[in-house]
Amino acid sequence: MTLLMGIDLGTSSIKVLITDQRGAILGRGSAGYPMLSPHPGWVEQAAGDWWQAAVLAVRQALSSLTHQAHLQAICVSGQMHGTLLLDKMNQVIYPAIIWPDQRSTLQVREITELVGAERLIEITGSAAATGFQSASLRWVQQNLEEVWEQTNQILLPKDYLRWRLCGEFASDASDAAGTGMFDGKRRQWSPTLLNLFQVEAHLLPPIKPSMSLAGELCIEAAEDFGVSRGIPVFIGASDTAASLLGAGVTMEGELLLTISTGGQLITPSNDFLVDRLGRLHTFCSASEPAQLLANWYLMGATLSAGQSLRWMGDNILKVQTPDAYTEMSTWAAKSSIGAEGLFFMPYLSGKRGTAQDSQLQGSLFGLTLRHGRAELIRAIMEGVVYSIYEKYSTLVENNLHAEQVLLAGGGARSDLWTQIVADVFGLPVRKVLVEEQSAYGAALLAGAGIDHFDISAGTRDWASYGTEIEPDLTAHEQYQGLIPIFKAICKQTRSKPVSN
Repeated sequence: MTLLMGIDLGTSSIKVLITDQRGAILGRGSAGYPMLSPHPGWVEQAAGDWWQAAVLAVRQALSSLTHQAHLQAICVSGQMHGTLLLDKMNQVIYPAIIWPDQRSTLQVREITELVGAERLIEITGSAAATGFQSASLRWVQQNLEEVWEQTNQILLPKDYLRWRLCGEFASDASDAAGTGMFDGKRRQWSPTLLNLFQVEAHLLPPIKPSMSLAGELCIEAAEDFGVSRGIPVFIGASDTAASLLGAGVTMEGELLLTISTGGQLITPSNDFLVDRLGRLHTFCSASEPAQLLANWYLMGATLSAGQSLRWMGDNILKVQTPDAYTEMSTWAAKSSIGAEGLFFMPYLSGKRGTAQDSQLQGSLFGLTLRHGRAELIRAIMEGVVYSIYEKYSTLVENNLHAEQVLLAGGGARSDLWTQIVADVFGLPVRKVLVEEQSAYGAALLAGAGIDHFDISAGTRDWASYGTEIEPDLTAHEQYQGLIPIFKAICKQTRSKPVSN
């Protein structure tokens, strides 16, 4: 039996899936690591923690196999936008600055003024944002001159992990598209932007197709994992691009909503379409132009989705049970639509979009003595969905519509959260049954890489969904009346930007 391994380096944990060539999951593993915040607004991770978690998760997945078989291919996906710097000895010289980081607010403004907002969106498909690699590098240049002088290699998170697997530096268009330095239409590093940002091209990895061979599993990684050396390792893709493959969302008109640490609303596109106001991101997919899949996708992001619920459970309610999220969802179901007039702004890590959007912070509005834990939790669930629905409204403005929502991520475990999505959007919702769809998409790329199937056929054959959940039209009308209030509150919750 052929075994394929997909490894996804997420924001809070690494997930590993082992599948056969038909997509049946035979082994699972996961291991977590912390997000570090040495200063307000800073969010970092240690690359060493990523590797230790990878070893634990791979060994766990292998040990869960019911019978032995030959592992034939490995592929990776990972969190987007992050920045990891290596010196000439390939040693990490600074903690990884990851996507929720907000230290580069001033650099985002500088980049926007330097390039021009419209021109930047025209090239990269996105407005500049804190946590993007371009802004983080600018911050390093201006605040850590000694670190910048030592920098010999700039890597995205998943590309560091793959380098540890096979010793080759490379990236792909789907991940590079989220750096703020990539020409999305031409699918290459932008010489214009690199010149403006004072980043020499040799510091960045070469761009290769997501399903192309990167190298073979090196002896050190093989020993750590407890497998044979020489297993083919493929380039891989960003977690979002891989999740589209894993969820079978590869054609125009399809809509994927993921509620994990962050929340992403994503729809594929056959053309490089951009929102000229910068409210959406346009990124490259894991598909190449010669393949019969959409080559780009548009995405709206909420930075603190599941993370908001985790914040409430860990820091306010102090929920310690193994099924904390299930328990909180049960409590929230006891509250009614609108959470008794309580609104939550899910901007604990800020908000992407315009310069004014970047000044938003999280808040609870309308809190009274009658509100308890049920209302607190329901307000968080609703606030997250309101913020994502705002992105859907922008898609509709750009003439991109959908007939249903495919829901993925940890939020899909909650029947209440699923129903809130259906009711707010006024669309039927189907759950993606494989929760670890980014790792699943990576395994798909591994299978396509060794020519076990065509990627366009594979992604359709592997995807599986639950029963369709219909919206309650009365509830939808109620939510349509609450959303303008949510938007009005947003306008009143601006904050001063975090200084550098």
